[in-house]
Amino acid sequence: MIRYILICLFTISFLQAADFYDDFEKYAPYTLPKGWSVAATHPGSTTAKWQITIDHTRPPSNQHVLTLTKAGKSTFNLCYRSDIRMQNGSISVLFHANSGRIDQGGGIMWRVQDANNYYVARFNPLEDNFRFYSVIDGYRRLICTNDTVHLSKGWHSMTIKQQGKHFRGYIDGTKLLECQDDRITKSGGAGLWTKADAATSFDDFQLKAQ
Repeated sequence: MIRYILICLFTISFLQAADFYDDFEKYAPYTLPKGWSVAATHPGSTTAKWQITIDHTRPPSNQHVLTLTKAGKSTFNLCYRSDIRMQNGSISVLFHANSGRIDQGGGIMWRVQDANNYYVARFNPLEDNFRFYSVIDGYRRLICTNDTVHLSKGWHSMTIKQQGKHFRGYIDGTKLLECQDDRITKSGGAGLWTKADAATSFDDFQLKAQ
C-alpha cells in the first residue's frame, strides 16, 4: 500500500513538473485546440472567439497559430490549460498584435486558479508598455510596469520567469521587468490573455516547470 502511494505521489509530481510545448500545427484551421479552454474575466454579452488560423509570414512548417478573432469591449479574454500546472518555472510564447481600437497585444497568464484569479504579463503596443498584473476575485492590480517598450510591427517573443514571489519578464530575450508579489502562491494553469478588442495571434507556447 505504501509503495502504491509513493508511486502515485511520484507520478503527480512528475506531471506537475513536466515541460509542455504546443506549436498548434496538429490542429485544423478554425478550431479550438484540444485541451485549451476559453473563459473570461468580466464576461460581456459577446463571447471571445479563439481559433487556429494560418499565418503565411511564419515559417512553412509552423504556420498554424492560435488567434483571438473576436472579443468584447471590456472583457479579459482567456484561453488556457488547466491540465498543465506551474508554481515556479518559465513560460514563453510568440505573439503578434493584429488589431484593436480599445486595446492591442496581450500576453501570458499563469498560476491560474480560475477565470478570476491568476497572474498576467502583457504588452500593449498602443501604450508602449509591458506590465505584470495580479487578478484576484476579478480585480486587476498593477504589480510593475515598463512604459518605454517600443516594438516594431510583427512577431515578438515574451517570456516570464517565476521563482517563489519573484517575477522577471522578457521581450525578445531582453529583461524588461523584475518585481515581487505573493498574492497567488499555489500552482495553477497557464495560457494566453488579451483585453477588450485586442485581436492577437500566438505561437510556440512553452512551459518549463520547476
